[in-house]
Amino acid sequence: MTATAADFQSPVDRMSQGRWLYTRRWDLIFISLSVVLVTVPYLSWLLVRDVLHIESDIGRQGVNLAVAVLIGGPHMYTTFTRTAFDKNYRSKHRAILVSSLVIPVVVISLALSNLPLLLTIFFFWASIHVLHQIVYVVESYNEKAKTAPGKTSLTPLSKAVDFAVVLTALYPLAAYRIAVTQDFTIGPTALNDVIPNIFEQPWVVVLAFLVFGVSLVAFIVKTVTEFREGTAHVPKVVFISVTVTASFIVPALGNLDTAFQGMNVWHSFQYLALTWYANRLREERGQLDRQPLLKSISEEGHARKYYGFNLLMTFGAGILIAISFMVLYFLLGGKWADPRYAFETSYYIGVLSILWIHYYHDHFLFTKTDSMVA
Repeated sequence: MTATAADFQSPVDRMSQGRWLYTRRWDLIFISLSVVLVTVPYLSWLLVRDVLHIESDIGRQGVNLAVAVLIGGPHMYTTFTRTAFDKNYRSKHRAILVSSLVIPVVVISLALSNLPLLLTIFFFWASIHVLHQIVYVVESYNEKAKTAPGKTSLTPLSKAVDFAVVLTALYPLAAYRIAVTQDFTIGPTALNDVIPNIFEQPWVVVLAFLVFGVSLVAFIVKTVTEFREGTAHVPKVVFISVTVTASFIVPALGNLDTAFQGMNVWHSFQYLALTWYANRLREERGQLDRQPLLKSISEEGHARKYYGFNLLMTFGAGILIAISFMVLYFLLGGKWADPRYAFETSYYIGVLSILWIHYYHDHFLFTKTDSMVA
């Protein structure tokens, strides 16, 4: 009998074969092990505060601005390479694009009338968006497994356990900060002032820990069983494990604004890679042949051009922030006569007006998990 390459594979290699979204190296660098990026904003803020001895709030805003320019902005604009900039999408989903125009009106109204409420909505929608992307990646791995050699457990129970553990990991310590320590603060804004009282009850904390604990135990038991049976989906297990770890720990950090920026950096880094790959597959299928700009930034080897295009688009948010600041500080005055408060408000007007459109579009895009399968 002639030995084949498969005969010399380890069990882990056999349970990984054909299951990576793109390649093992690409998935680990851009999807899973890039979790180390979660630490960068918080460590940068600590460096500025404790080593350079720059005022904490200035350091916080500096980190926010750097994240927004270098990765947060490019990631939210890259959405439009699959929606508003794509003539095929425009012709099929005009209602989605037109309804998006309501979002900036809502953002500006809330920023001027009730900034704490705006930030509360932002936090919860951001957490839902991040979790939706995680679910999208998990489902994309499930789609990939359907075409891979060997057996993989894709039973409804197995998938439910995966979703349960990733969807509940973020909330136990966040609930504790809201209900027990009551120091759930984003920058200078205390969100406890606007969070409904029902979320400040001790039983909410107990429930959050209980649901996550049960989900975690179920995931561990399921994963061990699947490894023993040879049906484990190794790339997906790696992704879920690092995701759950980061999601659980981040709400425990002191400066929540900068802590959640860490999750934002990782999420945005993933998103840039995922959207580039989805666009590259579309380009290979000929779906961008009559769209030279999108085709040019989506071709193999043009990742830098793709990032540069989205970085350039980010300056649009910068212009909106600058205009908002001048209007608030020089024309309206009042509470905005304080330049820090004027900048804080302007920042959220400029960023959230585009960011929430990005969230809205993604809730539709994230239902298309087959877009990540070659």
